[in-house]
Amino acid sequence: QVLLEESGGGLVQPGASLRLSCTVSGRTFSGPTVAWFRQAPGKEREFVGARRWSGGDTFYAESVKGRFTIPKDNSKNAYYLQMDRLKPDDTAVYYCAIRNSRLIVSSLRFGEHYDYWGQGTQVTVHS
Repeated sequence: QVLLEESGGGLVQPGASLRLSCTVSGRTFSGPTVAWFRQAPGKEREFVGARRWSGGDTFYAESVKGRFTIPKDNSKNAYYLQMDRLKPDDTAVYYCAIRNSRLIVSSLRFGEHYDYWGQGTQVTVHS
């Protein structure tokens, strides 16, 4: 059993920064792919970014490229979503997800390829 625990959401003003955390416990994987998705009210879930745990390759949606990054901390078995220069359009519930193996690039953005999900954390960007 794998548990993903998220934290770090909140209400911020446009232009601010926020860092979400996702801590992985339980079974550990070799070479997983970790990702972040988000879902705004009335919209479908969308891919935000992903990272290959081994090697560190990262991939981002065009809407967040240059503003968001996905650092990780091996010692804490955790990864993060560092969000800078936040915009009102970034308002959503954010979910972390993990796949227990490497994903090809063309599959990264599809939620059905991930095995485990966090509970979600609300991020609101409002002045």
